[in-house]
Amino acid sequence: MDIEIGAEAKDKRLNRQVAITVVALSIFMGLCGVKDGNIVQAMQQAQSDGIDTWNEYQATKTKLHIDEAALTQARLTGLAGDARTAAAVQVETARLETEMAKYKAEIPALKIKAEGFQAQYDALNVHDDQFDASDALISIAVSIAAVAALAETPAALWAAWVFGAMGVVMGLAGFLGWSLHSAFLSKLLS
Repeated sequence: MDIEIGAEAKDKRLNRQVAITVVALSIFMGLCGVKDGNIVQAMQQAQSDGIDTWNEYQATKTKLHIDEAALTQARLTGLAGDARTAAAVQVETARLETEMAKYKAEIPALKIKAEGFQAQYDALNVHDDQFDASDALISIAVSIAAVAALAETPAALWAAWVFGAMGVVMGLAGFLGWSLHSAFLSKLLS
């Protein structure tokens, strides 16, 4: 009878440890999921802003090209025309040169702005990868903890703690902005 009570007490202790492990990891995983969702939204916004800016960059380059062609055409027209045509060509040439100067000034700034959005997206992606790795590692830990409870194996619970600890570290890296990043896990999970 004492043996059964001792075995029950041992099982209860292991089951309590499993339960506490699962609850703690699940809460942390939930918090990471909220933060990861916010990061994904920020990534989508950065990507959208980047695409819009690259489109504006391309449109500005196209307008510059069109004005350059129009300027060439206006100059050729001025060579073949009379004095009145030459005056109109000078006005149009001045207008086109002003527009072209504006476009030439805008193009580098738009390129820098678009590249900035790409850099922002890349920086956010590192933290998204950290939360993805955390989620994967904690899911593995919870699964192993469940097996530990079913098989009544403390070694499996220890393995769950190892995976859980790695998941918590990756999650903390995402929250705290650490540069900890697993290229292997990112490649595997992407």
